[in-house]
Order: sequence, then structure tokens, then C-alpha cells
Amino acid sequence: MNYADLPAIQYTVWPADLHGHHFRVKLLITDPDPNGQVLQMPAWIPGSYLIRDFSKQIESIEAYSIAGTRKKIILERIDNDHWRLPPVNGAIEILTTVYAYDSSVRAAYLDTERAFFNATSLCLAVKGQEHLPCSLAITAPELAFADHWTVQTTLMVAKTDERGFGFYLAKNYDDLLDHPVAMGEFQLVHWKSNGIAHRMAIQGCNHIVDTKRLAEDLQAICTSTINLFEPKTKLAPFGEYLFLVNAVLNGYGGLEHRDSTALLCRRDQIPQENILFEESAYREFLGLCSHEYFHAWLVKRIQPKAFQPYDLAKRNHTRLLWLFEGFTSYYDDLQLLRSKRIDLKTYLKLVADNWNGILRGPGRHKQSLADSSFDAWTKYYQADENTPNAVVSYYGKGALLALGLDLHIRAFSQNKQSLDDLMRLLWRKHGSEGIAEEGLDALIFELLGSGFSKIWADIKARYIFGVEDIPLQKWIGSNLISVKPKSLSALEKLKLQFGMRHADVNGWLKVTHVLDGGVAQAAGLAAGDLLASIDGQRITSARWDRVLGSLAENSHTRITFYRDDLEHERMVSLKSVQIPTQYDLAPKKDA
Repeated sequence: MNYADLPAIQYTVWPADLHGHHFRVKLLITDPDPNGQVLQMPAWIPGSYLIRDFSKQIESIEAYSIAGTRKKIILERIDNDHWRLPPVNGAIEILTTVYAYDSSVRAAYLDTERAFFNATSLCLAVKGQEHLPCSLAITAPELAFADHWTVQTTLMVAKTDERGFGFYLAKNYDDLLDHPVAMGEFQLVHWKSNGIAHRMAIQGCNHIVDTKRLAEDLQAICTSTINLFEPKTKLAPFGEYLFLVNAVLNGYGGLEHRDSTALLCRRDQIPQENILFEESAYREFLGLCSHEYFHAWLVKRIQPKAFQPYDLAKRNHTRLLWLFEGFTSYYDDLQLLRSKRIDLKTYLKLVADNWNGILRGPGRHKQSLADSSFDAWTKYYQADENTPNAVVSYYGKGALLALGLDLHIRAFSQNKQSLDDLMRLLWRKHGSEGIAEEGLDALIFELLGSGFSKIWADIKARYIFGVEDIPLQKWIGSNLISVKPKSLSALEKLKLQFGMRHADVNGWLKVTHVLDGGVAQAAGLAAGDLLASIDGQRITSARWDRVLGSLAENSHTRITFYRDDLEHERMVSLKSVQIPTQYDLAPKKDA
């Protein structure tokens, strides 16, 4: 391809060292700032609210003037993420070597089996020119065993070979960042939802994937979601959609993009021919797909104004993540039900599990949903041993809030309207224009009038900006759904009263979290302690249930543990510790 036909900003990425996990990246700037061009490496990636300092993986960076005689020029380091070039006449070239061995969906990875990258990890921004079109050339590894590698991405193709290596185009720097790229060998799943091409590209499965089942299930979920936002036109806001899946031994997560998503899952969550797998694990994977697909509308197009535009050099705060992540978490499982991938009984169990999990967290009475959203950068994404005592999840409680709001809208409108109508109004009004922090108020007034706005004001005060528990047991008034306090066994009650989370470490039971108000806290246990015995009975993860079950209620017991290799012994009363009521949800007989 003629380079003269390419934009003024050109990136080239090649997997240069598969064994050492290094990408080489070339940035060509044909018209640099005459006063001295500034370059920036993003500090975080949209959708994952943590400063990650991607520049730390740059091992070398060099700059050259290429107008006439090629000449090396000095780069001035401004701070961790910024560099400045001296004034130069004509084009310049920046060459970087980037270490890439992060198997998450957020960064870059390279080995002899696969390559993956988000441009936030490899591609420097040309400050002042981020609005300009740019190109990305992707080159193939120069190793024989990579001859079968192909490229999977939704970037606009300029000119590529049959394997996808070659030239791609982006409308601007933000567009470049929004298209992850995967390379390697894939098992592909194809389907169409409302006539729009979708595909899933899977790496990491050694056996043949059940593509027929995946296509059938994903088609139903995607079609249902498109129809939710556009029930009349049934049109999606993208021309194609790609699920990039990396299947590993242990791992789970996803990151949304405008017309694709990067997913990480366990191998046993993907249906493979002649391989046994748990339906519940597969259901969890479908829920992840549903969640990230829903984000193509809510987050990638409907955005907080605080994200328009993203400032990738610093934290971008919003108090609306309960809406963008919480409501998405409500709809991800609801869409599985609506698309008939799960039945009502399974759906209600998923709702109850989330509800009970939120009720078990002491942090729910200390942090509001609004503050949880605002503090995501420092509290949610930097979790530690005290997180359950200090933080409430804007995902989990936000999903309960969405369900509660849905129930209120249905009751108020006598089932003529629902949360779906609010989501469609949000899509029409803010599909391209960001929504202000209080912007949902006007939409609710427009949809339901002043009568419901008063109900909404009370919900906001108590459950979004306040820390009250969401009382689903009062709000679910349907004759079709049974809501009952969960019957707990003596062992289950004692575990909740003990208030401790743990992990198995080399045969020891290691304390990871101690919850406020529990027996473990009263005994002086702390994260990192190794539990040795209770009343002289040795404790291991395998024996934990047996030993706990042998204890008499309200008795005094002796706990022995090690902290920093020193033995400690405590006497503690197993007095009745108040635990939150847990709930069961189930369909009634005639549901």
C-alpha cells in the first residue's frame, strides 16, 4: 500500500519477540507541532477505573527526524506519561519497545501462543492531534509456527492479506483505542442478529468448541438486546460485533468497546464437544457476554458527561456508575431470561444470590451508591482486606436498585410502562450526548410525570445517596413470586456469625477478610493470620465445616492462630451475633 495514501499519523505494531514478550511500535508523525510535539501514553483504559500507568512497560523509546537525512533527536521526559520533542521541520518517527505479559482484558499480551493488545498499552497519543484520522499497520511474527496466525479486530480495513495482517484505519485516536486486537489461532462462531453480522473468536480451548450451541444462545441474547433498545426498527448502532475470548485455567472478566468486547473466562465455561462442563458455569459465561454486549449502548454510547471526552492522564470521576454498571448488571441476567436461555426459577435464584451477598457486606451501611461510584478509582478497584467493611458494590446494589425501580414504574403505571421505557428514552436522548450527574431526573419526569418524580426523589435520597438496604421483600408484590426469609442451617448461621473469609494456603486456613461485628473480629483475628485450631481441633479448609459444626451454640471456645509466625491464643464467646436476614425468591406454582 502507498504510504502517501495513509493519514498523517501512522502506527505500526509488530510482535517482535514472542519469547521475551515484546512488541515493537513505530509512530510516524508527518506534521508535528512546530513548537515541539508532546506525546502521551494513557494512564488508564476506559471501562476499568484504575490508574494503571501503562508507560511503565515501555522499555525503550527513541525519536528520529526523517525529513531528508535520518537523524536521532532527543526526547525530553516531562513526567511518567508525557514526552516532548524539540521543534523539528518535517516528519518524525518514534520507536518504542513495550513489554507485554498481562493476560487480562485491559492491557497487552504476547507469547508463542497468542498476541493481544489494547492500543492504550502500545500507542502514544500525539497531543493536539488526537482528533485526526490515523492508521495502524499490524505485521505478522517472523516465526514458522506463527504461519497460521490470523488477526481479529473490528478496526476499519484499509488493505490486509487473507490472514488480516496489513493496514487498518481509525477515525481518530479515541477510535483507535476502542478496537482491541487479537492474533493467533482461533475457533470462530458466526451468527446474525437482526441481519447484523456477529462473531466470537475463541483462543485457549484445546478441544473443539460447540459452535452450534454458542451461536444459538448468543444469537438469542444479542437479538433480545437490540430489540430492547430499538423495538420498532430493530437496528443496532454498529455494523458488526466481535466477542474476543481468551479461555484460561482460572480467570473471569470483560471490557466493553463500541462494537466489540474482550472477555476472559475459564475453559470449563465454554461448551466443547466431548468435554463435560457445568451448565451453571456456562450460564455465568453467557451472563458475561450479555453484560458486555449491553454496554455497547450503556457506557460506550450513553455516557456520563464526565467521560466526554475521556481524559486518559487522570481519574475521571462520576457518581453514576450505579446506573452504568448496576443497571447493566440487572439487565445481563434479565436478558438471559427474556431470550429463554434460563428459566424463571434460575433467574430468581441469581437475583436472590446477589441480594443476599449485598446484605452480608457490612460496607453497605457505610458507603452510598453515589460514593461507591465516585470512589471506584481508590476503593472498589483497589480492594484490600477491609473492603467488605467499607465498600458497597455499585454493580450488585446497583442491580437491586434497577430491579426496585422497575417494580415501582410497573406499579405506578399499572404495568403500562417499565424500566425498559426509561432505558429507551435514555438511549434516544443521550445516545450521543452525555448525561449530566442529575440527568436521570428529567427523563423520569418526562416519562412518568411529577407524581413518580416524588417517588424517585425518595428512592434517590434513601438508596443512592443514603445507605439504607433496598427492601425488595416489600417491593416485590407480585402474586407470581414468593419472597421468604431463607431457612439457614445451624452451620450456615455460625459461618455468618463468625464473619470471616479465608483461603487455603499450603494446608493452612489463611484469613483474608474479617467482617465487622463477627466472632472472628471479637477474637482479634486479622487478615493474614493462619488459623491453627479451635478447641484443640486442627483447622484446615477441608476440616472447617466439620470443626465449626461441632461447636455448641453460645459456648466459649479457644482459638489458636499464628500471626507473623508467632502463636496467639484467644478465648471468645460464640454468643448469638445478629446476622442480616437472607431471602429466597421462587416462582409460585401458577407463575
